[in-house]
Amino acid sequence: MKIENAIAQMKKGVLDLCILSIINEEEAYPSDMINRLKSADLIVVEGTLYPILSRLKNSGLLEYHWKESNAGPPRKYFTITEEGKQALNVLLQSWHQFVQSVNQSIKIIKTENEQNT
Repeated sequence: MKIENAIAQMKKGVLDLCILSIINEEEAYPSDMINRLKSADLIVVEGTLYPILSRLKNSGLLEYHWKESNAGPPRKYFTITEEGKQALNVLLQSWHQFVQSVNQSIKIIKTENEQNT
């Protein structure tokens, strides 16, 4: 197993949660989302974002509208729907439970390893 692939898979697994969280704060333009995800070291390839946005929109969790831009053509801004807010709450609860479970597992494994040495 390549460690880089395992790390990339972990990051991909939380992108829906992170994207919904960003858009829940305020409507967002894709390049702004990419910048935030890059600054958090959660996205490597920009092409990763657009299929996720499309899937979340098709699932009814996001919607978009166009805004005029001083820097060129109109821009597509995404907003979270009520259904998206509910999904975000479920994902956040699941995330917290998941983190606790992983941390507990790591603690148990570490304790067992220390006892065996």
